[in-house]
Amino acid sequence: MEVKKKLLDLVRDKIRFKHYSYSTEKTYVHWIKHYIVFHQKKHPIDMGKVEIETYLTKLATQDKVSPITQNQAFSAILFLYKEVLGVDISQWNIQALRAQERKHIPVVLTKDEVKSVLQNIPMEYSLLVHLMYGCGLRMNEALSLRIKDIDLRSIQELLGHKSVETTMMYTHVVSEMNKAKVISPLDF
Repeated sequence: MEVKKKLLDLVRDKIRFKHYSYSTEKTYVHWIKHYIVFHQKKHPIDMGKVEIETYLTKLATQDKVSPITQNQAFSAILFLYKEVLGVDISQWNIQALRAQERKHIPVVLTKDEVKSVLQNIPMEYSLLVHLMYGCGLRMNEALSLRIKDIDLRSIQELLGHKSVETTMMYTHVVSEMNKAKVISPLDF
């Protein structure tokens, strides 16, 4: 007796076979599941161009997602049809309403405001926050660092800088702010 795999399990298997990252796997599975649920759990093989356009338009108009988010959902659906179901939808000419880029003005803090924020960080998070700020690291990058990884060359590679001088521009801030001895959270 042959047991058929569920569609989302087939998606996961194909993503892993192609060596996509785990975060891509989670994202694609999320959007594919959302797409299927939006169409009352209708199997994607029974859906086509109209359903894809309806779904992507709904993301832009009702959910008001960003263009990047809409593109992620579209990429997941393309992956589902092309890689998992073996359906070539490149000739379908999908014409969904595109999400609009939101205008936002970035908040820039003064040196005194930055200093105030960094001084008021609880001790157990201080080193991590100083590293993130001083090196321009993202949360995932900072959390994946290990003690042996924290050296200039690793930070340079992580940031994708070609020269040490560029990395030094980011890291000098950490050394300036840490003129007082940095205390490990384990030293309490």
